[in-house]
Amino acid sequence: MDRTLHYLLMSDHLILQRLLTNSIKDTELTSGQPKVLDYLYSHDGAIQKDIAQSCCIEQATLTSVLAGMENKGLIKRRTMNDNRRNLYVFLTDKGKMLTQRVEQEFSELEKLAFSGFNKQEQELMISFLSRIRDNFVHIKEESNHE
Repeated sequence: MDRTLHYLLMSDHLILQRLLTNSIKDTELTSGQPKVLDYLYSHDGAIQKDIAQSCCIEQATLTSVLAGMENKGLIKRRTMNDNRRNLYVFLTDKGKMLTQRVEQEFSELEKLAFSGFNKQEQELMISFLSRIRDNFVHIKEESNHE
């Protein structure tokens, strides 16, 4: 059982999540917040729908995650161009500083994960995992259209 794809993906994810949580416990970020910070780092001013989709979080869950981040002073949500339908999410200065820390921790964990892999193997792994994700996204999109 421990050599099946689903088991390896789940266990690797749980280990990665646990290591990340331990390395940033002093930041008081909850489990969903680092990936949102990571996304906003390169997409500051994104709408909530895009954040939810990119971070694989349900929109209702994201609303709760963002509320916690707003309470901590990490983000600000606001409308733009008199468009009241969409709230745009921006990192605050505090959020930007914390994002740098999270990025550093993600980078360290990636180095640890790829220990013993050469560059070609790393690129293949990323390619394979991306293809698996794309397959799952395609299945999800098809089931949403039914």
